[in-house]
Amino acid sequence: MIRAVLLALTCLPAGASAALSDCNRPEAWRVLHASAQQSDAAAVFMDRQRIRWPGAATAAPDSHFEIEGPAMRQALALASAPPSADLAARYNYLGAGVDLALPTAAQRALPRGLQGPLQIRETGPHGELRRQTALQTAGALDDLYAAAAAAPALGALPSAQGTRFRLWAPTAQRVALCLYADADGLAQREVPLTRDAHTGLWSVKLPGDLSGQSYTYLVDVHMHNQGLVRNRVTDPYSLSLNANSKRSWIGRLDASNTQPAGWASAQRPAALRASTDLVIYELHVRDFSANDASVPPAHRGKYTAFAQSGSAGMAHLTRLAAAGVTDLHLLPVFDFATVPERGCTTAMPDALREGAPNSPAQQATVMAGAAGDCYNWGYDPLHFGAPEGSYASDANDGAVRVRELRQMVMALHAAGLRVGMDLVYNHLSASGLHSHSVLDRIVPGYYQRLDAKGAVTTSTCCANSATEHRMMARLMIDTAVVWARDYRIDSFRFDLMGHQPRAAMEALQQAVDKAAGRHVPLIGEGWNFGEVASGARFVQASQLSLNGSGIASFSDRGRDAARGGGCCDGPQETATHPGWLGGGAGATPQAADLLRLGLAGTLRSYAFTTASGAVKRGADIDYSGQPAGFASQPGEVVNYVENHDNQTLFDLNTIKLPRDTAREDRARVQVLGLALTAFSQGVAYFHAGVDILRSKSGDRDSYDSGDWFNRLDWTYTDNGWGSGLPPEKTSAAFWPLLQPLLADPAIKPTPADIAFTRDAFTDLLKIRASSSAFRLTSAEDVQQRLTLLNTGPAQLPSLLLGHLDARGLAGGGFAELLYAINAGTRAATLALPTLQGRAFHLHPVQAAATAADPRPSRGARWEPASATLTVPPRTAAVFVLD
Repeated sequence: MIRAVLLALTCLPAGASAALSDCNRPEAWRVLHASAQQSDAAAVFMDRQRIRWPGAATAAPDSHFEIEGPAMRQALALASAPPSADLAARYNYLGAGVDLALPTAAQRALPRGLQGPLQIRETGPHGELRRQTALQTAGALDDLYAAAAAAPALGALPSAQGTRFRLWAPTAQRVALCLYADADGLAQREVPLTRDAHTGLWSVKLPGDLSGQSYTYLVDVHMHNQGLVRNRVTDPYSLSLNANSKRSWIGRLDASNTQPAGWASAQRPAALRASTDLVIYELHVRDFSANDASVPPAHRGKYTAFAQSGSAGMAHLTRLAAAGVTDLHLLPVFDFATVPERGCTTAMPDALREGAPNSPAQQATVMAGAAGDCYNWGYDPLHFGAPEGSYASDANDGAVRVRELRQMVMALHAAGLRVGMDLVYNHLSASGLHSHSVLDRIVPGYYQRLDAKGAVTTSTCCANSATEHRMMARLMIDTAVVWARDYRIDSFRFDLMGHQPRAAMEALQQAVDKAAGRHVPLIGEGWNFGEVASGARFVQASQLSLNGSGIASFSDRGRDAARGGGCCDGPQETATHPGWLGGGAGATPQAADLLRLGLAGTLRSYAFTTASGAVKRGADIDYSGQPAGFASQPGEVVNYVENHDNQTLFDLNTIKLPRDTAREDRARVQVLGLALTAFSQGVAYFHAGVDILRSKSGDRDSYDSGDWFNRLDWTYTDNGWGSGLPPEKTSAAFWPLLQPLLADPAIKPTPADIAFTRDAFTDLLKIRASSSAFRLTSAEDVQQRLTLLNTGPAQLPSLLLGHLDARGLAGGGFAELLYAINAGTRAATLALPTLQGRAFHLHPVQAAATAADPRPSRGARWEPASATLTVPPRTAAVFVLD
């Protein structure tokens, strides 16, 4: 007979009582009772009753199973039935194992047992140990404390009637509040919180409005392989913090000191008609102004730089808004861990400017000070709902962070731009006993996604978060609501969104729409990889799983076809895989077909004649072993050729194009990439500086490369190429390839080349804005109104042609449009008999005397009688029928 026994479901001794000294000690934690090291946590609570211990599909007939805690023992029975369909699906990734069930008595004791260490043991008939492991407890916590997901607001809630504090810490043995009169002084009070057994929430209400004060929590909690630890932590629901995020700030977002002048009555741009109207310009806060001499020094690299209406950078953004950019998307502006918020360095020494264009000296200088400089992209979240302090004029004043971020939003709205922001919920800055670990020191093992041994997974680069768990999903949704409601953020981008459940993202969509009082478009990286790949743990918010949700995923299909190779190629692959944009060996029929599908919104259902001669739907076209078409509707795809990740388009093209390619042609190839995005159905997404030939001197990952390699020049005189070899830590393998290129003076663009690209881009934006036919909202409309020409086995693969029927379309602007993108190095002439007799003429933007590119007006021709189209080399041209 097989039996199981529960041992010790009572608490560990609480240890020394919380003391005011723990609020003020330099260390962020203190071990109260150390425990013996435990090897792993390979058994998993699926809910409050059922445990699966993978490794053996069935138990030996003479085995006994025990769950050990620190006091009593209670007999249990093995699970007598398979898990429910829901549990079976959720925990399918565990594989086969022994299923154990806790009886009712043990379940009653479980909440206390979870406050201490629990182990499961398998022994033989004579008590000999066969195996043992610790337990992963998130499933039990989600089941026991499901009510917490709908509990009242968490965080510090000040009002005239008093200030309430709420923290979810169901496994804590004790929680206390440390109160500080200001951001820097010693704690004046240490106040115990009371636990609610139903929700696992700890709370206390203190008299008076405590706005302006600061606080932390002392959480006594058992941590795996550590013992009972007293952690001093900030609040995951912090609305703001002091410098370097050591203390949480108490305040109200409706208070006057958090609002810039005019905030209450400020107007914001209207909501968009549909997600396909989104034209996004992605920008980093420091990149925008750190190198802009027209911004007063005190504002450079800060939120307030955007409020300098006379600056060169704001002139650039205003020009883009007038041409058709709808949303400025900011890289992370939530509180992140890596930049010192007091005393970070910002200088760019003259020695950097004097270095040879292919010297390693510049990168050595930059990287020597990287740990203390003011630069990082910010993909290391610390507090999801609080503004980053390094961008504020005073990081130590919680109200200033809030007020100045709002000032930035208000200034961009006044310039006609909606504001989007990058949200990073797929991983945390740290886990375990680390100064940047907040969530894991409050509820150990819950907020992180664990592997089969109980270790934190790191497939996203860092400590992965578990947004499939109720309270991590709630934290994600609640903080996104703060940005939408209290900061008037108009749209969101989600980093590595495929690591999050589709259900959580759809719940977030509903919540932010309700909070904003209008639709808030969501886009994200729907990459499918890691421990969650292909739905291993839940239905993902990934490319192939999001169709029908209205949430948009970035498309690597068109990106890779245009640029050649893949996102993460090494130097050999980069050099030997030319892209379609080069017009040479990379302009294959297969690449052209992927780009045609991109022009059609990467739709699953869109059908056209492929290079094989067969008519195929997007879902039936192959892309690296997966369906090329993944979107159900055009609003579910984000089209782009460059973003902050990887090399810039200019840098990639510099490697891939023939060495003797003229500067003018390098600029033209860049414009062709912009045209691909501008003419494609779906969301149009552009990286800041792609319109001015932005280079990072070949850097393949500039997340920590400082202001020097990431700088933008709004005077349009220098694109950044030839700034020295890029940082060794990210790009050393590319140095042999880059060294001769960086030294070649014939490659670096002139101000005229930069100005040409800038102005050609604004013309493309105006063309996209001129007709809603470029922004169709349904798959049916795309199939009916967009006809791809020059297709099939006889195609000219370096030429993409699309015909749009805009008749009867609201905002269509014209009856028909015919667009062409010729990547070839020679003019292309093609007969289009289906359009014979149509009186097309060049689009007014390109026909105007002010057009940036003279080639369309001089060399692009449409002959109605012969239905012949001629397109000059490396040219994008648009014809219209009134």
